[in-house]
Amino acid sequence: MLDSRLTEQRNPRSAAMDRLDAAGLVALINGEDRTVAEAVGRESENITRAVEVLVETFRAGGRLFYVGAGTSGRLGVLDAAEMPPTYGTDPELVQGIIAGGYEALVRAQEGAEDHPEDGARDMETRGVRSGDFVLGIATSGTTPYVHGALARARALGARTGFLLCTPPPAELLATHDVVIAPLVGPEVVTGSTRMKAGTATKMVLNTLTTAAMVLTGKVWGNLMVDLQVTCRKLEDRGRRILQATVGVDPGDAARLLEEADGQVRTAIAMHRLGVDAPEARRRLEEAGGRVAALLPPDGAP
Repeated sequence: MLDSRLTEQRNPRSAAMDRLDAAGLVALINGEDRTVAEAVGRESENITRAVEVLVETFRAGGRLFYVGAGTSGRLGVLDAAEMPPTYGTDPELVQGIIAGGYEALVRAQEGAEDHPEDGARDMETRGVRSGDFVLGIATSGTTPYVHGALARARALGARTGFLLCTPPPAELLATHDVVIAPLVGPEVVTGSTRMKAGTATKMVLNTLTTAAMVLTGKVWGNLMVDLQVTCRKLEDRGRRILQATVGVDPGDAARLLEEADGQVRTAIAMHRLGVDAPEARRRLEEAGGRVAALLPPDGAP
């Protein structure tokens, strides 16, 4: 393909895929997908570093911005959108920025990725500042929009990271605070990075935000105790969490949740400490939001 980027190489294992039947294609794609988790696992050290940067950012009052184009941008927006309902975060805490704006989420705006000045402008529009962390996502490693955004973010004082699926050049490693490069290899369909590279990207983003949320007190045991009760499903989950953690019946769980204004973490603290909602919130704030820090060692859920 006369292109040095790993994401643009031809995969010899799929060279004759157009001759396969449906079962053969499913087996081929699944076989390639099985290699993705291993590729992500080989980047554990860099992913760990990114989690540490992210936790430092959140604890200091900073924000996380994902910036990308096409599939990469959409995956960043998706991960950001999941944070408020799942972990009760302010929508400003984790933000996804995609080249081409909202329209690019539902219809490809491929030319939007070619303009680094647009990336720089979007950093300014979103108010990126010192103390923030901006993670660029570009599986090929070359998207101009992303590079323009990261250059401007650094100029504004933010820390930056890069997530790609091809070997990172020395300049990239020297420029950013952290670089994550799961090398998933050539795609089944040449250059179709929505496949293995997209799967690797989602795995990395899931790990980053999940680990950061756990380390900043959004999870107790393995329960999402800071979720927002914004729909029937989450209300039911909140009640079940209370039943499991504080040993109340469904009626008392519903009452506790109402008194806590739908905040599961607050309801747990109220019951376990025998205090009202304002006092529970005060003590949680003093404990850095961590329920475990309020309770004795044997008080795990």
